[in-house]
Amino acid sequence: MSISNKLKEYLESQKVPYQVLPHTEVYTSLETAQSLHVPGKDLAKVTMVNVDDKLVMTVLPSTWKVDLHRLKEVFGAKDVRLASEGEFKDLFPDCEVGAMPPFGNLYGLKVYVDHSLTEDEEIVFDGGTHQEGVKMRYKDFAAHVNPVVETFHLGPSKISEGE
Repeated sequence: MSISNKLKEYLESQKVPYQVLPHTEVYTSLETAQSLHVPGKDLAKVTMVNVDDKLVMTVLPSTWKVDLHRLKEVFGAKDVRLASEGEFKDLFPDCEVGAMPPFGNLYGLKVYVDHSLTEDEEIVFDGGTHQEGVKMRYKDFAAHVNPVVETFHLGPSKISEGE
């Protein structure tokens, strides 16, 4: 299987430089980073969030988790929770569940990127399958996705503290 058709067609039509990184079939961001020999902090993961019954795509380093309390502030929302796979799987018909690329704009979704990713020259992310990643310059990603940049992560130390 190759990367998402929508993603491939879009990147090629826009002449965006990217590299496909084949890897063994894996299902978690930690396994993906290990399989690609990429530090976990350099792998961007997608986390789908339900904000007052509206789905939103968030993107952050794979070693960090989404701070739902912070997102509640960012959105001025009453209810913010992680979305279930059942809520979003049909939005990405050309992707394997859980391997969607951070190009929510191709699927009618607004994308929110954690500020920490803006400091990376390049990002690596799932390309729509559990066997291939995509590597590209962050500035190219940002220019084509136009994400909203906010700070909404829980770093590794806060995760281990149970916050």
